[in-house]
Amino acid sequence: MFLADRGYQGILELYLNSKTPVKCKKNQKLSKKGKACNRDLYEQRIFIEYIVAWIKRFKILKYPYRNKRKRHGLRISLICGIYNFEKSATKTIQPNILTHNQGGN
Repeated sequence: MFLADRGYQGILELYLNSKTPVKCKKNQKLSKKGKACNRDLYEQRIFIEYIVAWIKRFKILKYPYRNKRKRHGLRISLICGIYNFEKSATKTIQPNILTHNQGGN
């Protein structure tokens, strides 16, 4: 399934198995069903947006790639491997969470 935002309005013509947010008509409000559908779509997409933002820290997706084209896929795969490694490491080793009691003395 291809989840997209409002910038990909014509994607349904190319990919039948895609979802885009429901748009309201001009001078009309979006129905409750449309709002619920959009909310569900955004709840699914938020995880993808977090991952893309994490990958953009390496600036390989943020700026034009200027090295050899055949190595681009390898570098993206390495970055995604680092992400998957960190994700699996945080699942197995939970960090100690320090809590601070801010109550009055």
